[in-house]
Amino acid sequence: MKKYFNTDLSLKNVGEVVELYGWVNKKRDLGGLIFIDLRDRSGIIQLVIRPEDKFYDLANSLKNEYVIRIKGKISIRESKNLNIPTGEIEVLVLDLEVINKSEELPFNIFGDTTAGEDTRLKYRYLDLRRSTLQNNLLVRHKVCLLARNYLSKLGFIEVETPILCKSTPEGARDYLVPSRVFNGKFYALPQSPQIYKQLLMIGGIERYFQIARCFRDEDLRADRQPEFTQIDIEMSFANEEDIFSVVEGLMREVFKDIRGIDLSSFERICYKECMDRYGSDKPDTRFDMELKDISDVFKDTEISMFKSVLDNKGIVNALVVENASLSRKDIDKLTNYVKVFNAKGLAYLKYENNSFSGSLAKSITDSESALLIKKLNLNNGDLVLMIADKKDIVKTSLGALRVKLGHELGLIDKNKFNFLWVTDFPMFEFSEAENRYVAAHHPFTAPNEDDIDKLINDKANCYSRAYDLVLNGYELLSGSVRIHNEELQSKVFEAIGLSLEEAKEKFGFFLEAFKYGAPNHCGVGIGLERLVMLLLGTDNIRDVVAFPKTLSASDLMSDAPNVVSNRQLDELGIAIKKD
Repeated sequence: MKKYFNTDLSLKNVGEVVELYGWVNKKRDLGGLIFIDLRDRSGIIQLVIRPEDKFYDLANSLKNEYVIRIKGKISIRESKNLNIPTGEIEVLVLDLEVINKSEELPFNIFGDTTAGEDTRLKYRYLDLRRSTLQNNLLVRHKVCLLARNYLSKLGFIEVETPILCKSTPEGARDYLVPSRVFNGKFYALPQSPQIYKQLLMIGGIERYFQIARCFRDEDLRADRQPEFTQIDIEMSFANEEDIFSVVEGLMREVFKDIRGIDLSSFERICYKECMDRYGSDKPDTRFDMELKDISDVFKDTEISMFKSVLDNKGIVNALVVENASLSRKDIDKLTNYVKVFNAKGLAYLKYENNSFSGSLAKSITDSESALLIKKLNLNNGDLVLMIADKKDIVKTSLGALRVKLGHELGLIDKNKFNFLWVTDFPMFEFSEAENRYVAAHHPFTAPNEDDIDKLINDKANCYSRAYDLVLNGYELLSGSVRIHNEELQSKVFEAIGLSLEEAKEKFGFFLEAFKYGAPNHCGVGIGLERLVMLLLGTDNIRDVVAFPKTLSASDLMSDAPNVVSNRQLDELGIAIKKD
């Protein structure tokens, strides 16, 4: 095993003879002296080979990315480079061995490479040699270590839960694993350790955590992967306040250690208020520009597009862009953008010289103008963007538009980290595809005590003890107080359309466990990749995963997924259906 990393060495080691291993990062021939930048995981150190050295010709043949071993003497460097940790020293080479040669690389791995992401993913083992990715993985390692140490000090025990488990499809699709022994039957990869960690609470573990691998067969995006990692936490004899305290303590420790930041307060807001103000349950609160309900301003309006919506119990909301310099062409682009979210259009008014111009300027009455100016506290130069539609369309489209404008207008302080607890989520959401109410979080979430009577007959107004922690517009974690008695759990299954027989078939072992003294408990799953991604200031989750998948869930390096032999399929009793 190598004894030294390059950056372990400094002026204090001058005169010592050391053995180093690594890759040739760069070679320079300066008047007979050969200088080599030797790279290992820690960084660069300069090697010096003299013309009289017996291995001079070998050194002269070295090319970038050759793997070498050297023995050498640490010396003070004449021309110092204070931009690198080892810039005050160099190594006078006494012996040189080539461990392995390298062909010409398919792309440049030095600095900010210009290679496309597909190329870098195909040759991920080369991409990993870049200092940026190595630092990303080091930060990920540190976060895991911090979490383990922090939670262990609080009496949490790390327990591994099964990877092969029973398919209980609720939420995203399961990844299925066919069983050879039990032909025709399937395991599922866990979407989360949810059931098992609750069983650990019933089993008396009381405080559990796990750096848990999770799998979800869902459409991907920049901040999702089909396989991901959670810092999974569950605790007995606890409530929301206890979870908030544990998580906030962990975040403070992580951000202090990794970024040197003392976090300020963690704000809290209920789901309903969050949607009303921001149009999103994961708002970016680093800038203002909140949604404003202006339905009352137009309650007696003759503006046809508003009147029709309000008569059909819709709403009108607005965003105020202060001191805006958006052109008509810019607004047309924003109009097309909100149509992606099913908004029919985007009305606008520009307030200048104490009067309005814009798409509604000729239709709005003096009294409506006065009310709008007062309600929105408008100043000259402000732009009012308005959408009238069903409530969910208005909130979603304006919420997305708010974030877009925040980025495009430079309203977001990239150096801020704003944490926000969102609480009291809906217990259920209506699935148009299934024509039924489904669990909004998961079916083991406890309802608010005041809403238990609404589980069956008033699902739309039933709220839960679920909570998310949002950071800069990303859902960082999700969790809830869990149901801990069989009667209430069965009632929730009934509410989402699961018969007693179906519930027993899917969760029978789980329901059985409630009969034997289940403690009250609650927990969270913290998205490790998202946390590291935000710590590092990237918006691409693949930057913090060693071997990530593409947006189509494929591995370009290993060419997975791929076909398997007929023999393997026959052993599993599986036939491929032809289109």
